[in-house]
Amino acid sequence: MEMRTPRRPRIADVAREAGVSKTAVSFAFNSPDRLAPQTATRIRGIADSLGYRPNPVARMLAQRQTHTVGVLTPQALSVMFSNPFFGAFSEGVALAAEDAGYALHFISPLLGSLARAMGRATVDGVVAIGLSADHPEVEQIRAAGLPLVMVDSSALPDRPGIQVDDEGGARAAADHLLALGHRDILIVGVEPWPPGPDADGVHARRLRGYLAAMAASGVALPDGAVVSGPATIEGGIAAMGRAWEDGLRPTGVLAMSDAMAIGVLRAARELGLRVPEGLSVVGFDDIDISQYTNPPLTTVHQPIREKGETAVRLLLALIERRDPLPDVLRLETRLTIRGSTASPPRRRQEVDRDQG
Repeated sequence: MEMRTPRRPRIADVAREAGVSKTAVSFAFNSPDRLAPQTATRIRGIADSLGYRPNPVARMLAQRQTHTVGVLTPQALSVMFSNPFFGAFSEGVALAAEDAGYALHFISPLLGSLARAMGRATVDGVVAIGLSADHPEVEQIRAAGLPLVMVDSSALPDRPGIQVDDEGGARAAADHLLALGHRDILIVGVEPWPPGPDADGVHARRLRGYLAAMAASGVALPDGAVVSGPATIEGGIAAMGRAWEDGLRPTGVLAMSDAMAIGVLRAARELGLRVPEGLSVVGFDDIDISQYTNPPLTTVHQPIREKGETAVRLLLALIERRDPLPDVLRLETRLTIRGSTASPPRRRQEVDRDQG
């Protein structure tokens, strides 16, 4: 004898049992304020007794909400997730989204096209990280009226954004090397380089901080003393290698990301340089692994997970039309000194000679 699976109760069954229309049943679940309270309660009670549950897709369409937030990234996720910074940021994003009952949709270039990926994304709002304010997809989102929070970008006049004190953190990093006596300093920037027209982007702000500290100490940055690469360990290795091949012999390196700084540490070992005795290295981000490198990395701490959490909370406030919202929320940075920095060899020799 063939066994048949019991049919799932449908909205028509609830309507018939309750003596109301299917529209009224839909209102009871999706817009209960459109019914008398006792009517909505009675319909939901009958639905429970029948074992009826609303179709989540149909409910989503009725409410015109997906309860999903998008995270828009400028690179493929395989590249983004290889960077520990993005992993920590995503952890903060996930904590805030899950706490609010929202799902996540990471949106990265589809077949090389971010526009194509964005066109297929069904989300209630977007957190955009690492994209300039004039990026075509950012303009597309704004034109569509979709809630948007920009992270690590210049401010938009009609959307909230989140930055950290990149300039202040970079200045503290450079001041640290200068106070130790370093004058031959290499800056390792993040591609694309130079920063371009977005004068308030992350890389431009960090460069301003480095240069401001050096100018205040009367130190000029020679030609070629800024090299760049992808914000990865391999990018740092390659950038340091190119600087060395070009004849630069820095005693200190300021790297715009910890991943690149770790690459510089690796390149230094391959070049026979001891850190910090022969080369001092300062990173930026304070990713978790930075305290476990050899030697532990001096770096600028920024609250990466908090930045992800705050971005989603701002986005949800936009989606739910809660007021007021800040134009730009700026989070603090601080210098964390570990074992990768010390006085340069010449300075140590001078101190030893004076003490002798």
